[in-house]
Amino acid sequence: MERLNQTSRVSEFILLGLSSWPEDQKPLFILFLILYLVTITGNLLIILAIHSDSQLQTPMYFFLSVLSFTDVCFTTTIVPRMLVNFLSHNTISYAGCLTQMYFIYALGNTDSWLLVVMAFDCYVAICDPFHYVTIMSHHRCVLLVAFSCSLPHFHSLLHTLLLNQVTFCDSNIIHHFLCDFSPLVKLSCSSTFVNEIVMMIEGSVFLVTPFLCIAFSYIRILLAVLKIPSAAGKRKAFSTCGSHLTVVTLFYGSIFYVYLQPVSTYTVRDHMATIVYTVLTSTLNPFIYSLRNKDLKQGLRKLLVGRKP
Repeated sequence: MERLNQTSRVSEFILLGLSSWPEDQKPLFILFLILYLVTITGNLLIILAIHSDSQLQTPMYFFLSVLSFTDVCFTTTIVPRMLVNFLSHNTISYAGCLTQMYFIYALGNTDSWLLVVMAFDCYVAICDPFHYVTIMSHHRCVLLVAFSCSLPHFHSLLHTLLLNQVTFCDSNIIHHFLCDFSPLVKLSCSSTFVNEIVMMIEGSVFLVTPFLCIAFSYIRILLAVLKIPSAAGKRKAFSTCGSHLTVVTLFYGSIFYVYLQPVSTYTVRDHMATIVYTVLTSTLNPFIYSLRNKDLKQGLRKLLVGRKP
């Protein structure tokens, strides 16, 4: 009961957002509203194009459609709250804050593991093309997606439950535009040693492992591509995975910058990196995957203008 009373001293948090200047709020609202609408529209078009075109019924596009759906959910967890804060009160309840953090971690890490699955798909397509259909069967693809979507929820639940044991007494001002582990831990008036150790060990392993899997896949892909005798064959192989590699670089570059550092060093400067992996990556994914992909562009064209008679 004493723990409950101490924790309930803070019933809500104040999110300071991206700027404290009143004149910045409306321009920021317009900017992020446009980004959100572009994200939703672009990813939904990708999903509809893939599921309406029989030529896109392959494992690669199946994974891409799941990634697009996850990006829609991920962005919706963050941006609508930002938009409300730009124009009105910038408070969020204690339960709402932990709920947002839970879904940010769950959906963000789902994105991460889906990128691993897509890298594995590229690896099989290039390094073992004769057994591709057997290895990447529909049943196996569904299992890979189920694994990618379920495992991050255990990781997210662990850190949310541990954070729920922390006591917040006096300050409730979060120097961020969302509820995240580092700014919340810095507000605590109780010991956060366990939280920081678990995040440092389990969190780092859970974050770095997908990246290492992707790196291993691309090392094998690179070695296989270098053995291809023709320049045209090499270009085709690189174009197959080029879009995915661009997304991986953008996503992991920003997320490593934010999370692979001690909690005590977290500052407002990290907001821009957070925006990259929470908002911009989801916005750019449809463009990155469709600009250099003839089949996907054809599928989008059929969806938008219809089939020619």
